Amino acid sequence: MNENKSKISPAAKEVLKIIESHQFQAYFVGGCVRDSLLKKDITDIDIATSASPEEIMDIFSAVIPIGLEHGTVLVRHQQESYEITTFRTESTYSNQRHPDKVVFVTDIKEDLARRDFTINAMAMNYRGELVDPFFGQTDLQQRLIRTVRQPEERFQEDALRIIRALRFSSQLGFTIDKAALIEMKRLAPSLEQISVERITQEMEKFFQGDAIQSGLQYLKETKIACFLPILKKSPQLVEQIPEKLTPFQSFGEVIAFFYLLDPTYSIAAWTKAWKCSNKEKNVAKHLVENVERWLQEGRTNWLVYNLEEACFSMFIHLLADVYNNRTLRLQELLYIKEKLPILSRKELCIDGKWLQNHFIEKKSGPWIGQVLQEIEYLVVTGQLNNNLLEIKEWIQCHPPESD
Repeated sequence: MNENKSKISPAAKEVLKIIESHQFQAYFVGGCVRDSLLKKDITDIDIATSASPEEIMDIFSAVIPIGLEHGTVLVRHQQESYEITTFRTESTYSNQRHPDKVVFVTDIKEDLARRDFTINAMAMNYRGELVDPFFGQTDLQQRLIRTVRQPEERFQEDALRIIRALRFSSQLGFTIDKAALIEMKRLAPSLEQISVERITQEMEKFFQGDAIQSGLQYLKETKIACFLPILKKSPQLVEQIPEKLTPFQSFGEVIAFFYLLDPTYSIAAWTKAWKCSNKEKNVAKHLVENVERWLQEGRTNWLVYNLEEACFSMFIHLLADVYNNRTLRLQELLYIKEKLPILSRKELCIDGKWLQNHFIEKKSGPWIGQVLQEIEYLVVTGQLNNNLLEIKEWIQCHPPESD
């Protein structure tokens, strides 16, 4: 064991102390140990213990049994949640996802031996002492992604680990071990047996990686895209990705990016194939709609008015990476938005009810929305002031068409 200064919170360490006070072993494991050693911010904390799920439920008052068959419970402690799993080994993976059999053990090293990569196969106690049987700390220092034991065995157990290797390269900028890379290329066809939802989850993190250029090189080299939704039909798309690609903010932005590179497949086709959420689908559609508006009109008040502020950075990113336009700045969009006369149609001096009362002889219908949209456009573009008198005068000069 080596001693390390940990970035893990005192509250999380207290959970381990409590378990140890009941004569059981307990360690932080996986990504939180890796990120702690890299001095990165820690989001999820996983704990492994020699205690059984039932024993953990006896120790803590707030426990949710989220996966008893795999030895996992969720403990609530000081307003935080911690997944706690009993030390275990796993048998074969006939479905390339779940082990056919889980066996609980008492040795943390046996538990670490089932994990995917050495940098994820370390354990740390609350004192900061490290258990590192596969030299993960050395691989961190050498910036190397290497499987625990034989890569063929690890990737055959769960082919998603092939995508995870790419993801860690994109997130950390690490080199993938040569032996692992050979097996990733050879076993890539087995990705077609993995659920799309799991692949999408990993690829979203891949495209958000701070070192995405590193991951992109491996994506191109391994030709893994030939086994991914839509991309397997248009593998040339990966070659069209610019080498100086910068991180994406959402998978909706990724979909918009590929669509703008090649509109052969619709946004609906992309989001359906990748099983995206409606939120991601809407983000993709919104970005594409406004990029196309920019292509037609340039940077106008109407463009900024229609573009959601949450999408400003993604919009700028797409212009840069798809059209090599790197002149637009976030502050410029924010300044334009701040100066807009209105921020939504609700801020107009009139509404549909006012129009209906003003043209009492006309039946309610699409004309109301059409008039409001025209006035909205004129106000936003500075051709008409948002003033009741001026709007009334404009309407008198431009009365709605007769039914």
